[in-house]
Amino acid sequence: MDSHAGSDASAGFTLRSPAFDDGSEIPRKHGYTKQNTSPPLEWDGVPSDAVSLALVMDDPDAMKPAGQVWDHWVVWNIDPATTEIPEGATPPGVAEGTNSYGTRGYGGPNPPDGEHTYRFVLYALDRELPLEPGATKAHLERMIEGHVIDEARLTGTYAP
Repeated sequence: MDSHAGSDASAGFTLRSPAFDDGSEIPRKHGYTKQNTSPPLEWDGVPSDAVSLALVMDDPDAMKPAGQVWDHWVVWNIDPATTEIPEGATPPGVAEGTNSYGTRGYGGPNPPDGEHTYRFVLYALDRELPLEPGATKAHLERMIEGHVIDEARLTGTYAP
């Protein structure tokens, strides 16, 4: 694999889904009111010095009254040797946070007002996170501050 030092770090760290291309429509079955199963995700190029990975799926188009994005999935302490999350699954040994639906785990797209764009961000971290299962994305963001080695992104769209 390529070296992940310096400014070339993000060149090799990629996130993709076999279910949809970056920027294209997320299949209907992954929607909250459909099967509500997480889409399959795959990645490669994890920096060699990563101690853990964290994943966030959110919807910046769904502004809540407080001006925050809608959080759909928050996962941390993924083993850096992991290269995928199968459809509807989570890797063993990880912790999942509380989404904006108020439940732990994946909560699929459910835009009330037209097409929204969903972001999947995979963070390579220099530490494991001492967060309790059920923590929110806000807690995760505070804990990863200063510990992100690299990140990979994928976007998808979904309409009612």
